[in-house]
Amino acid sequence: MKPKRYLVLAEGFSGDPHYGKTARGVLRYRRDDVVAILDSTRAGETEEGLPVVATVNDALCFDPTTALVGVATQGGRFPPEWIELLRSCVAKGLDVENGLHVFLEDDPELVELARRHGVELRDLRRPPADLSTVTGENLDVDAQIVLTVGSDCAIGKMTVCCELDLEARRRGLRSVFVPTGQTGIAIAGWGIAVDAVVSDFLAGATERLVVEGGRRGDLLWVEGQGALLHPLYSGVTLGLMHGSVPHAYILCHEAGRTEIEGAAGDHRIPPLSELVELHERISLPVRPARVVAVALNTRSSEEDAARAAVDEAEAETGLPADDPVRFGAGRLLDAVLEGLKS
Repeated sequence: MKPKRYLVLAEGFSGDPHYGKTARGVLRYRRDDVVAILDSTRAGETEEGLPVVATVNDALCFDPTTALVGVATQGGRFPPEWIELLRSCVAKGLDVENGLHVFLEDDPELVELARRHGVELRDLRRPPADLSTVTGENLDVDAQIVLTVGSDCAIGKMTVCCELDLEARRRGLRSVFVPTGQTGIAIAGWGIAVDAVVSDFLAGATERLVVEGGRRGDLLWVEGQGALLHPLYSGVTLGLMHGSVPHAYILCHEAGRTEIEGAAGDHRIPPLSELVELHERISLPVRPARVVAVALNTRSSEEDAARAAVDEAEAETGLPADDPVRFGAGRLLDAVLEGLKS
């Protein structure tokens, strides 16, 4: 199989940390496989040293093999201009990878066009057809399993996993990032987007992921989703907790965030110490996991405030805390490895 050379489709959102998070995640963790970024609003600029182009034709000189949908569009659907963009990619012989809830393979015209041009359409969020409930095989996985959980959505649970995985592999450990969302799948090249799985099978899908992870390595970093106290997305978190039966948790939190975002009403985030207790109490009794570290996202803080937030999290929880992006993942990895011994 030829190595992939990505053209990241980020029209209008290449600089947006929220709607362009797939693009940004791939640029951070799969930078060497990206050859160009498509965003006509920034054509002629560079991003992470990569050229930003206006059209598919403009990107062809960089020899891409695959176009990756790098944005979350409004409502998770493709607007008309994006349909034309995707057709242009296919017509130029590029495979297309898509992480939205709308599947490319459900568009008969696009499927026929892909057939004619001999390219592949890959819907990253389409779950395997043979998923079922948990079998108990997750308890027999011969690996240490660590799951990231959080005070809210979109605070960096995937990023924490990726940073710790990189640090662990730098130390020579057989470490594996276990992706559970479309951005993680684009980065790792495998996985299941658990938010697209029927609720009864969500834990079973997670079990399948850790079983596969155990074949790949000895230390598994399972990408967390949602949040237990988020009124919209708590179900996916619980399914991940019970399906992965982790040996340890890392609690993720964005410094300064006091309310859960994206939900109507007043949903205040409780103290970190309460969140530690909540996650430990909800673990399955067959494997009662502990929170062994706190990972902070301090992107909105100045340097001194970021260090103060780390100190405050440690004082409140009694656990090691750090921002693995800003200050490096070494201290958190040390905490996890020590916590896994007990």
